[in-house]
Amino acid sequence: MIFVNLLTSAKRKFNRFWEEKIFRIAVLLHLFYYLLSIILFFTVLSEKNDFLIFYESGKIFLNDINNLYNQTYYLWDFRYFPLSALFFVPFSLIDFRLAFVLFNTLNLFLNFLIIMLLYKIIKIVRGKDHEQNDKRIILYISIYLMGVPHVLNYIYGQINLFITLFILISLLIFLTYKSNVWQFIGSFILGFSIIIKPTSIFLIPFLLILHFDLEKRKLKIDFFKSFIRILGVILPVLSNFVLFAAFPKLWEDFLATNFTGSNPIALNFSYSLTKLITNFCFLYNIPFNQLTILLVSVGIVGGIGFISFVLIRKKQNSILYGYTIGILIMLLTYFDSWDHHLLNLTPLLIIIIFNLPRKTELLNYIKPSLFFFNFFDILFVGIWYLTYPLFPYNFVGTFFLILALFGVIKYCLVKKSSFPNCRS
Repeated sequence: MIFVNLLTSAKRKFNRFWEEKIFRIAVLLHLFYYLLSIILFFTVLSEKNDFLIFYESGKIFLNDINNLYNQTYYLWDFRYFPLSALFFVPFSLIDFRLAFVLFNTLNLFLNFLIIMLLYKIIKIVRGKDHEQNDKRIILYISIYLMGVPHVLNYIYGQINLFITLFILISLLIFLTYKSNVWQFIGSFILGFSIIIKPTSIFLIPFLLILHFDLEKRKLKIDFFKSFIRILGVILPVLSNFVLFAAFPKLWEDFLATNFTGSNPIALNFSYSLTKLITNFCFLYNIPFNQLTILLVSVGIVGGIGFISFVLIRKKQNSILYGYTIGILIMLLTYFDSWDHHLLNLTPLLIIIIFNLPRKTELLNYIKPSLFFFNFFDILFVGIWYLTYPLFPYNFVGTFFLILALFGVIKYCLVKKSSFPNCRS
């Protein structure tokens, strides 16, 4: 009965969305992205996509787990936790082409769930000075569906939408429920997203209920709820270490693939700060240690982001800003940040636009970043390919990541009186 009620409610909401022309255009464009990925797969990309890596990882997990990170098995590296490969075992048991179509169809369905979650979260956090009808929410949901990063996510057969879904579910839980049981469930769901793909791993520190009151010069921490949250998120991640303990070679290969091997120093079009630095050193033959560069980048960017979060003046909905800072830290500091990873960030930026006052100068940092990531970032990937022998720096995306981070940090540090119309 509950499931039927949920489906009925979702259908009613979708019908309401369909009344808006912009949403109909967005859905048709999004279906074009999906169909384009299928056409390209069956014509030119059947052996050049990321899903092939996931598909093979499922087979290797079953038959030869010690070689899960053996690069000779893949076109590109398998870089995720070993239990991520378990998720792809069912797909690896069927024909590869059928598996790709089913997987992308699942991705299409996930986007339907994501826009419903977006709608529900926005209704919860929307400021009092925003329009109280749904038209503007539907506009931004449509903008999300029209986002160009979806093209690459479908074409590559990537798993970013699973991460986005789990992030939004956990965010909705934290915004809606305050009991310890729900705190554990929300963080456990986030931990499950890290198993599938570690993109959200830097969200873990922002689960701490920790606040320093600048006016009173007093540090407050809810030890028990913080412990519940951290326990919830860590348990799924730690389950990977059962496999690492059983198969020590997995741990060595996992570290080499992600941090210490030759792959992190390869020249590519990633827009992270860390990659810009390693590309610079690579081009000019400057000796460097990629792990040191990563740790310094995480220390600086992560330190600034976390301290700002601890100092946040307006604690209502602070978890939203913590999540956003965490994703921004990951995109800015990990070696490889790609266009399709932006699907984990843009929904959070959309939610922030509705949580901030309708007219605030902070939107000058958030809105341009959203529209750049949603429509223009991919252009600079093409430019990189044209210029990389002489200028291997995809820095425009980096600029907008820093711009968005600056806007969120500024929100954290501005006095509460500057936001009289925010929902509290």
